[in-house]
Amino acid sequence: MVLMAREGTDTETRSAPAQRPAPTEQPHATAGHSAVRTWAVRLMPFAVVLAALNLRPAITSLGALLEEVRDGLGMSGSVAGLLTSVPPLCFALFGVMAPRLARRFGPPAVVCAGMAAIAVGLLVRPFTGATPAFLLFSALALMGIAVSNVLMPVIVKRWFPDRVGTMTGLYSMALAVGTSAAAALTVPLTRALGDDWRFGLLVWAALGVAAVLPWLLFVRERQDQDAPPHTAAAPAAKLSMVRSPTAWALAVFFGLQATGAYITMGWMAQIFRDAGVAAGTAGILLAVTMAMGIPLAFVIPRVATRLPRQGPVVVVLATCGLMGYAGLYLWPVGGAWLWAVLLGVSNCAFPLALTMIGMRARTGPGVASLSAFAQSTGYLISIPGPLLVGVLYQHSGGWGLPIALMAALMVPQIVAGVLAGKNRVIEDEAAARA
Repeated sequence: MVLMAREGTDTETRSAPAQRPAPTEQPHATAGHSAVRTWAVRLMPFAVVLAALNLRPAITSLGALLEEVRDGLGMSGSVAGLLTSVPPLCFALFGVMAPRLARRFGPPAVVCAGMAAIAVGLLVRPFTGATPAFLLFSALALMGIAVSNVLMPVIVKRWFPDRVGTMTGLYSMALAVGTSAAAALTVPLTRALGDDWRFGLLVWAALGVAAVLPWLLFVRERQDQDAPPHTAAAPAAKLSMVRSPTAWALAVFFGLQATGAYITMGWMAQIFRDAGVAAGTAGILLAVTMAMGIPLAFVIPRVATRLPRQGPVVVVLATCGLMGYAGLYLWPVGGAWLWAVLLGVSNCAFPLALTMIGMRARTGPGVASLSAFAQSTGYLISIPGPLLVGVLYQHSGGWGLPIALMAALMVPQIVAGVLAGKNRVIEDEAAARA
């Protein structure tokens, strides 16, 4: 597997020393397993893409049919509002379980279980007939998404140590495709399937079932087969994320970019509609913003891994966001398409955050711990943002204060991103403390 993983682009192998995986992190390529590892490495990108496609349709398909689901289940407005806040909360709560599960069963086995949880949740929830059961099986699907969110950077680091940028880009691009496809196709599919919202939600379970199959082949790939020996200075099991400046910088950066993304997805179309843009056009503008993540999610991680520090990329993306928010405030209708594009570029801080998680730890267990901490803490940070925007909009009667808040959040995002982009790894920080 190591030999195959090293066939990536030469430029990605020239990254700074702190970004190179330790030699002991590589899987053991014995003669008896070389043929198996050859097909395994060839199949893994396909498995990664299928997993990434499953990480958002459970959320965006529900958003597209939320009104129909409310009417069908007799759901109150407050419970429907809770549904929109559940995803980041589940990501935070369940994501912390991923490293422990990965140490026990191996990352591929946990991702496989995550795909199965997504499939079961999406298969059952449309036909529960009651709001509590609907919420329960939605939470099951979100639990599968949460552990897979955390472990995908670990999978990339372990299987493709010299192609972290390329594989993170591929994974992020597939995630963006799944997000956009579910948002755009759920309503037309529902109409084609008899105009029944249950079948409109059910159809996305097929992706989960399809993703389980390739991951079953990797279930026996245990983490302990290639775990690096612990050093006296910083044993992997004793890495403390709460004492790591890099871990906190990544968590804050991840949380603030997630805040901006959820605000954009939840409120941007309404901002355009209140400014006088037709409802259909406002929906297309939101789709344009989301679609920007498809090509850029592949490009940005590749660029980031070629730089010793990722701060400049952080600044460029945040500047696009500041320009987009300024445009929404000053000239929302006339420059609507430009603002949609700029905010779409700004939202590509997500694949950058994933890339930096893979670059800021040297070992697989380190990546798992860092990913769990940064994503779980980050999603907790992101929960109040969309709610606060709604409160400001309701009490001020306009979008001036909410847009000012969105722009103001870009400043700490830049600071945290520049700190997270420094060329250092959490294992070295732990060794320095010791």
